[in-house]
Amino acid sequence: MTQTAKSSTPQHAEPAQRAAELAAENQALRARMTYLLEQAERNHSIMTRHQAFDLDIVGAGNFPELVGTIFRTLPIISELDSVTLMLVDEDSDIRSVMLKLDVVFEDFPDLVFVEDLASLGFDLGRRNAYSPPPKPLLGMYDPVRHARQFPNVPRGGLQSVAMVPLLRNKRIIGSLNLGSVDPTRFTPSLATDFIEHMASIIAICLENVISNEMLKYIGLTDSLTGVYNRRYIDRRLLEEIARARRQGYPISFMYVDIDHFKRVNDTVGHGGGDEVLREVSSRIKAELRLSDALARFGGEEFVVLLIDANLESAAFVAERIRASVAGSMIALSPELQVSVTVSIGVASLSPGEAEGDPAVVVRDWVANADAMLYQAKETGRNRVVSYHPEP
Repeated sequence: MTQTAKSSTPQHAEPAQRAAELAAENQALRARMTYLLEQAERNHSIMTRHQAFDLDIVGAGNFPELVGTIFRTLPIISELDSVTLMLVDEDSDIRSVMLKLDVVFEDFPDLVFVEDLASLGFDLGRRNAYSPPPKPLLGMYDPVRHARQFPNVPRGGLQSVAMVPLLRNKRIIGSLNLGSVDPTRFTPSLATDFIEHMASIIAICLENVISNEMLKYIGLTDSLTGVYNRRYIDRRLLEEIARARRQGYPISFMYVDIDHFKRVNDTVGHGGGDEVLREVSSRIKAELRLSDALARFGGEEFVVLLIDANLESAAFVAERIRASVAGSMIALSPELQVSVTVSIGVASLSPGEAEGDPAVVVRDWVANADAMLYQAKETGRNRVVSYHPEP
């Protein structure tokens, strides 16, 4: 008679093993759920921070505020080790206007201007109006190939980078460049929807702010000569009074008036007179520093604001201006040249004299320079007269 062999595993062992497996599965599921919740919370936190960032840059009132917010905030909320901006500025129009609006580019070492699209580093091929926009470039950091995109690499270097085109209506205005010390942060297989969306918001804000700054510049400049207008200098005088008080340096102001300008207009016409105004403004500007300001007050009258310049220094600059204008004739055509001179009145403010109501200080200061101009006119023209206060 054959007997069936009994299992060596106790019958109660199978349910216990299954229970252990279920417990392990539950633990793994709980761990997975905890991880997903943590990721969801992290993603929500990132999204919330980016939404706040979007609101900050959309609300930026000027170019320095916008660029400063990008460089200050984006590395923190996106956990990046480097963020740079490259802007296409073929004819240096952006840089020129921003300098005239007193933007200090040294404050933004990670802002890079390039003259052409090729300098951005994208594969552009043969582009036309129907060409698809370039896609972001993600991959390992190359210190040679990416030197221009990342001019100030953090200590320890970078491992992976993303270069994202800034697009407006399929037009490339620059690139947003992101760098990380994590080699897996930016890989070619990474989805780019999020960073493309972020770049599109930044591109819109940049274009809007630059356009507004251009309009602001137009509103503060004289359309004929390209120098500042009275509106700008009136505002700047009050600002410089306050700055001179804080920093304790002298400032000077001069009136420059073209002698017998009506005679010039009567002789060569208003077109010739306009050319004389442009050339005189150019010769004045050539004698000034970048920190100084030249404005046309109207007609044939210009004013100059000199920063950190006492009366002696200002009078010296004024004499250079006078000599430059009088030193050579102004060519209106190959056959026609005119000779013009200027009279200049100069007044200065020492740090102690800048105290009191700024509007009153400016009014008296400008009036002193105006009185000196009148004196220069009355005593023969083509000369500089400086204001010396009563002892």
